[in-house]
Formats: sequence, C-alpha cells, structure tokens
Amino acid sequence: MNLTINVPDEQAPALKARAQAQGLSPEEFAGQVLSHELEESAGEPFWTQQEPGREPKRPIWEVIAERTQALSPAVLESLPEDGASQHDHYIYGLPKREQ
Repeated sequence: MNLTINVPDEQAPALKARAQAQGLSPEEFAGQVLSHELEESAGEPFWTQQEPGREPKRPIWEVIAERTQALSPAVLESLPEDGASQHDHYIYGLPKREQ
C-alpha cells in the first residue's frame, strides 16, 4: 500500500537532514519511523501509550497514595473528615449538603 503524507514546509528540511544523516531517502526514513512507532504501540490503546520523555503511566490511586505519603502528619490531620461526601463545599464553596 502506498500512502501519501504531507509534511509541513517548516518540517521538511529537518526530515531531509535526519534521513540523509542515516543514508536514507526522506520516504525511507519516514517509513522506518512509522514502523518503529507502530511496533512499539501494537496492541495498546492510544490512551495507555507512553509519551516520549514522560514517566510511565501509573494508575491514579498509586499516584495519590505516593503523594499522600509525602504529606506531614500535621497536614493530614488538618484535612476534613467529610472531604469526600462534601467535596462540592470544599472545592466550589457550595453550602454543605445534609448527611
């Protein structure tokens, strides 16, 4: 299958330079980049794929647990006990709901 991909004018020189540095045509270089990307992400939904230069994605509960452990006991004691059930009050300043 042949596919035509339009490269923005401002990116074309960089594509040509990277391809030339590897002894490839721009088309061959783009094909290798696409092949690598498709192999790396095969079978993974796009929302779980790792972004270059970013930490691996973790479940939110792990992030929350890690950040909670970093809090001092004084801060933890100052948190409201009804924070979950009255989140609208604490986040948006709405009146507290009756329990």
